[in-house]
This record gives sequence, structure tokens and C-alpha cells, in this order.
Amino acid sequence: MIQTEHLDPGAAAWLAHHAEVVKCDSADARFPELLARAQALVIRTYTRIDQALLERAPRLRVVGRAGVGLDNVDIPACQARGVAVVSTPDANTRAVVEYVFALLLDALRPRLFLEKPIPDSQWKALREELKAPKQLCELTLGIWGLGRIGRQIARAAAALDIPAVYHDLLEIAPEHRSGARPVSREELVRASDILTVHVDGRPANRGLVAAGDFSAMKPEVVFVNTSRGFVIDNHALADFLIRRRGARALLDVHEPEPISGSYPLLDLPNAHLSPHIASSTALANRNMSWVVKDVWRVLSGEPPHFPAW
Repeated sequence: MIQTEHLDPGAAAWLAHHAEVVKCDSADARFPELLARAQALVIRTYTRIDQALLERAPRLRVVGRAGVGLDNVDIPACQARGVAVVSTPDANTRAVVEYVFALLLDALRPRLFLEKPIPDSQWKALREELKAPKQLCELTLGIWGLGRIGRQIARAAAALDIPAVYHDLLEIAPEHRSGARPVSREELVRASDILTVHVDGRPANRGLVAAGDFSAMKPEVVFVNTSRGFVIDNHALADFLIRRRGARALLDVHEPEPISGSYPLLDLPNAHLSPHIASSTALANRNMSWVVKDVWRVLSGEPPHFPAW
């Protein structure tokens, strides 16, 4: 078995107790020889499982993705070769939801941590300067995609009395909406004071949020993306932010990653970029790493708990 990327130490130790494991990055010179003998691969984000790799892995039985999205795994190619694919679909949901609301509160609630005494003459002025123009409960939250994370965003919004609308390709039963109201794509982008994107990584979602959507958004919208960088037309978003200085984009995912000097959103004062850390908590990392148990189930001839199909 090959482990190509980092796992939580506890999960890695459990796996090493059950199987022969070699840690080896896919760019390592040893990788082709190991791949030819491997029955399992445990990967995260930066190992690409495609037809070319599968052709060099004649004994491969299972790929374990320690994470949620399967954008880096060619599912049809794995199916065609009888290679099982398992993942951890609920591992980082809470971490991402917490991060979205952390971003929103940072954006909407000015704060200052005092490090020295403030004279009486400045105290009142400082409090006035830091007054938030709006509370979350006064704003309409738009959720683009009401899947696992989107539903938890709606649940958190309901707890904070934030009115929410959503758009999804599927019909979502009322008991799973937490009060969020279904709307068309057009109404979603037009009505949202805050718009947060939570769609999956299917190829059809590339460039999903495009120039027409941005042009219909409110001039002071807070736009959040913690899903995938490629679902956004970056140039269209940059044009929108340049024209609408009151709008803000809070982006944790990018296309490509890492970003380069040519990234169109770099250096825009109203684009706030973070390095793909929404799911970066110790608990989420542990949860994702335990994909190793499903990998071992497949190797042991048992059905996995979280198969990709």
C-alpha cells in the first residue's frame, strides 16, 4: 500500500499495524516501481488518479481519498478497471461551516483589541468608528448548493436568525432546509447580501459563477467561495470587484493553487484570499485520515462505509 500524502499520526499508525505501508510522493523516483506492486493508494489533494496512472498499477484494488471532493480521481476510469474508491464525505463539514462564519464576522463586524489605555477624549470616537453598519440578521444569506455543507450553513443561519435563500439542482425536502427558501439562480444572485458557494467538483461546474451572475449581484455583496476555485470565472469576478468597490470577495479556494503573480484577484483591496484552510483543523484532519479503515475493508473483502458510487 502506498501513502502519498500526510495522514494523522493515529490513523497512519493504525494502517501500518494492518498492512505494509510505504510513504512515497507520486513525484518520487521510487513511485513507478511501488505502484506496479501496490494493491491500495491512500491520497489527499495533490495526487492525481487518472487512466495513465491506473495502467501502471495492475494490482490496484482501492483508492482511499482522505478528504471530501473526488476532483482528482477519475471515477469512470476506476470503475472500468474494477478499482474501488472511498472517501470521507462528512469529515470536514463542521470545520468549513465554522470558517465561513468566521470570514463573515471578520468582514461585517469591525473590531479592535486594545493594547494601551485610551483617553476619555478618544473612547467615544473609537466606539463610533467601530460601529457595525449591519447585523447578520438584517442581511439575506444566499447559499449556492444545499448539499452537506450548504445544509449546515442554512442550519447555522437559522440559529442566528439570518434569512436565507438557496439554489440547488435538486429538490430539497423542507425538513432539510432549516427554513431556507428555494429560489432560481437569477433570484439568488439578485437578492443575496451575502452569497456563499457550496457546489461539488463535477466538470460541468467549471466557470459556474460567471460574468452575468456578478453583474446581477448587489453592489455591496459579500461573496464567499470555500468550494472549488474553478467554479468561479476569476476574470469576471476581478472585473466586478474593480467596478464595485463596495463589494467584497472572501476566497479560500483558487484556480490554480498555489496562486501565482498572474492571478487576477491578487492585490485587489476588496478580494481577501486565504490558502485553502477552511477544513484545516486538527479534528477534520483526523476525520479525513480515517479513510484508512474503509481502505482496509475493501482489501479484506468487506463493503466500505463510504464508497464513491
